Amino acid sequence: MEHRIRSVGILGAGRVGTAVAREAVKAGYEVRIATAKPVEDIALIVEIITPGAVAVTAAEAAASALVVLALPLHKFRSLDPAALADRVVIDAMNYWEPTDGAMPEMHAGRGTSEVVQDFLAAAHVVKTLNHIGYHELESDGRPAGAADRRALAAAGDDEEARAVVLAFIESLGYDAVDAGPLAAGRAFEPGTAVFAGAHDAARLGEALGRACVGAAASA
Repeated sequence: MEHRIRSVGILGAGRVGTAVAREAVKAGYEVRIATAKPVEDIALIVEIITPGAVAVTAAEAAASALVVLALPLHKFRSLDPAALADRVVIDAMNYWEPTDGAMPEMHAGRGTSEVVQDFLAAAHVVKTLNHIGYHELESDGRPAGAADRRALAAAGDDEEARAVVLAFIESLGYDAVDAGPLAAGRAFEPGTAVFAGAHDAARLGEALGRACVGAAASA
């Protein structure tokens, strides 16, 4: 599996999805965007809001080398597991009960991305891009080596998939921190110290380490 990929498919054209699309286009990727609506209904909007990206069907977006889930979490079961089989999939979604409604499976002591991985059993899910605001994603990127470069974490059970995503994060202008298995993604869900602030690579690594120690102590 090549760590540097060429095509990025984005499922969801809200604020997060379009922000990721614009940054991916800027980084030189071929970007495809899909929603639940027919292509002809979103083509003009995509052209205006994310110039350089292309509106496609969900199946075409899912055929990309890297697929980003940027839809409301309560809609994740509308995804086609077969279309995403063997794909590297970034889960950029968060659980917001006021908007997502009651989802008991998200209160079972597991990370939300672990629940998504269970549903997309044959995909390689990696959690990232959920702990940075869509507006910050477009303003906080910096060249490699910059003293004020922000870091983002990535967690996933497949090491090769994580490597692909870590390289993608770096290409967007952020230091990528390998958080390890998907369960570690709980450390950067809403309500955590990582989610609440912007961190450089060293501070992010320390915060993830503290979260790991805390989880082990409470187990």
